[in-house]
Amino acid sequence: MTHQHITGLILAGGLGSRMGGQDKGLVELAGQPMVKHVMDRLAPQVHQLMINANRNAAAYARLSPWVVADRLEGFVGPLAGLDAALHNPALEGDWVLTCPCDSPFLPLDLAPRLLTATRAANAHVAMASVNGQPEPAFLLAHRCVAPSLAAFLEGGGRQIRRWVVSARHVVVDFSDCPEAFRNINTPEELAGQTPGRSG
Repeated sequence: MTHQHITGLILAGGLGSRMGGQDKGLVELAGQPMVKHVMDRLAPQVHQLMINANRNAAAYARLSPWVVADRLEGFVGPLAGLDAALHNPALEGDWVLTCPCDSPFLPLDLAPRLLTATRAANAHVAMASVNGQPEPAFLLAHRCVAPSLAAFLEGGGRQIRRWVVSARHVVVDFSDCPEAFRNINTPEELAGQTPGRSG
């Protein structure tokens, strides 16, 4: 179910080093760009869908009218994408939900489960985990954390988990669907893959 308070943010701003430098979001999986598979699973859960991209903006703009580049130079990681969305004037949601562009099997109930957990814990950030291991690129963050995230990045911070634990946060267990968090980082992982139906 679409949630009017959540903006989805697909993280496609990396260098794709393990994919031979290719823009992973635009690498084809089952005849479509990988980012499109992520969009198809995420869009029904959110009100607005942004893409964080630092390359090939025109290609991504054909998929979403909201394409945002990092405010910081140097491809500094996923938190820079979240920072870009939180400071973008086009942001409509009170919450931003991040998902990597190389995770085409993400849970179909990711947004409601994270939002329910934040409200129950009176938290500003929720992070998914599977079998006790964090899945730090799957974050739900309230827009009120924008100043603290910007300060963290400006101070040289890059690690997602380090920032999360500094915020009022909750970790949400998705051990019932571990395959939903599988990502595709390399050409070898891409070969033979088809989008799953895990929910």
